[in-house]
Amino acid sequence: MRQIVLLVFAIVLSSSLAWADVVSGPGEGNAVEKFKVAVVAGESSGKELDFVTERKDKPTIFVFVLADKFSRPMARFIKVLDDKLKADRTDVDIVAVWLTDDAAKSKDYLPKAFGSLKTERTAWSVFPGAKTGPENLGINPDADITVVVSDGTKVKFSKGYRSINETEVPKVFEALPPKK
Repeated sequence: MRQIVLLVFAIVLSSSLAWADVVSGPGEGNAVEKFKVAVVAGESSGKELDFVTERKDKPTIFVFVLADKFSRPMARFIKVLDDKLKADRTDVDIVAVWLTDDAAKSKDYLPKAFGSLKTERTAWSVFPGAKTGPENLGINPDADITVVVSDGTKVKFSKGYRSINETEVPKVFEALPPKK
């Protein structure tokens, strides 16, 4: 009986861990390949930009969000991360990239989300291509949100989540390169 209980416990634990995160993004040590987005809210609103080129060698956190999976906990993660950067790392920006089949709808929605969250370090953008994101970045469609931390040239952190909230902010923040 004890073995059955331990087996059930192991299965539950492993399935809950599998639910939490998935392999997604370009992978640590790899370059972040260039891609263009339509910026709909934030400092560069109204422009089509390639933030990899635009940010050059500056640390950047790319957050790829499946639009139809966006949730309050995701919003809280982005807001808390934005606040922490504003307080401790003004050299780092967040680029939130909406992945959607309906870019026009997301372009209307994001300025409203931006307004209610009142973020200062986040550029809200929509990827105009496939819902799976830029082909060369390896975004896993099983991840509701993928977080990629770049030092400006290489990926320092790359992880996909099926569920995320503000408790992940310290892990992402720790992955940032030291301040220059």
